[in-house]
Amino acid sequence: MNNASDASGPYDGYRDLAEAAWSWVLDRIRDDDGPWLPETVSEDADTTPSEDRDCLYSGIAGLAPVLAEIARYREPTDRERSLATGIVTRLSSAARDRTEPSLYEGLAGDVTALRLLAPGSESVALRRLAELTTPDGWRTTVDFEAGSDAPLNDIVMGTAGVVLTAVWAGGEFAESIATTGCEALLRTADRTEAGLDWGIGTTTEWRAPNYSHGTAGVASALAVAGAALGRKDFVEAAVQGVRHVLSTGLLDNGGFVVPHTVPPSKREVEPVTYTWCHGPAGTSHLFAALAHAGVTEVSGLGAGELRQRCLTSILTSGVPQRLRPGFWDNDGRCCGTAGVGDVLLDAAQDSGDTDTAETLVRAARGMGDALVDRAVRDEAGARWRFLEHRQEPPLLPPGTAWMQGAAGIAAYLFRLARFIETGPGAVVVDRPDQWWAVPQRLRATGGTAVA
Repeated sequence: MNNASDASGPYDGYRDLAEAAWSWVLDRIRDDDGPWLPETVSEDADTTPSEDRDCLYSGIAGLAPVLAEIARYREPTDRERSLATGIVTRLSSAARDRTEPSLYEGLAGDVTALRLLAPGSESVALRRLAELTTPDGWRTTVDFEAGSDAPLNDIVMGTAGVVLTAVWAGGEFAESIATTGCEALLRTADRTEAGLDWGIGTTTEWRAPNYSHGTAGVASALAVAGAALGRKDFVEAAVQGVRHVLSTGLLDNGGFVVPHTVPPSKREVEPVTYTWCHGPAGTSHLFAALAHAGVTEVSGLGAGELRQRCLTSILTSGVPQRLRPGFWDNDGRCCGTAGVGDVLLDAAQDSGDTDTAETLVRAARGMGDALVDRAVRDEAGARWRFLEHRQEPPLLPPGTAWMQGAAGIAAYLFRLARFIETGPGAVVVDRPDQWWAVPQRLRATGGTAVA
């Protein structure tokens, strides 16, 4: 298969592949009381909607960022407008009774999708979040710790993601949601020798200290909310979180990495990964959040330097090569190539140094080239099959959705093509968990109305 740089234009290979992947996703969408999407496609794939059919992680809310990205470079088709309308109708109705609060599994994800597709419509989901607020945050419906519905802390399933969404969305409920969430996070913090630490839940004994499920993400939320609310105590708690993260990581060779899981025996994974969820790609957002909150250094290290160290670790890691089984077996946004590429583009567009920005763009294009090389293409479109080396056979069925499938990968390829076409000033379709990592002048908060 030809590399993207061999296509007829400098961006055509990425764009053509994005369109093929998006076409494949569109053809997988079904209707049953509104649109829904099977998470994977195989002979034994689901034929009925799952309970999380609406969520941002693997459901129809996750199609909203793709539609918002598409609307930045071409007119949406009638089919895409109809899909956007269907998503808005479905989420607006379901939000009135939904009880799961989180960003990637619940109401905060509804807020994200609604604001991207039909700005102003997100108020129904924000109102519901306000109604469900308790002094301890929001009760979870996610089956994480057996027998417990206690609030979770993290970005994906917990309070930190709700806080970030409220600050991003704004509106009449934002201040109370963000304030209550941050105060709850302060009460659930564990004091360590270095600073503050958070598990996914209050009784979680092991730690996933990076961005998606751990202290890096929680501290990011506290910093961003502290800046928005003028709460110095929230910002100081974020600094204490950074001190703990620094104590768990390695600053070798000009980089910075934090273990995937502590203690490592709790999960059978690579001890260090380089992803959005459990590696320096996502954790770089913590240091951008510090800078956003006006914190210039922690423990003698500059916030900008620490962000760059995270990026250096990615650039020198070997990603996106599959160096060994388990090292780089995923090309999605959460755990793989597309998510790393998106972070690299954010950092490139936020960099004041031309040489650094060019290095990051080359790396982002390297991620795009890997996606081109690994795509499965036929008359049905394009998709990707990830690997799970711990099972036999290791090849997984293709995924459809935002975080682990073709929709999220397509959005990255659309963005990469648009960036190459228009240059460093390309508008960024921002989201609740990364908006502070790009310059405000480039942010398309709320996206472009599609529905």
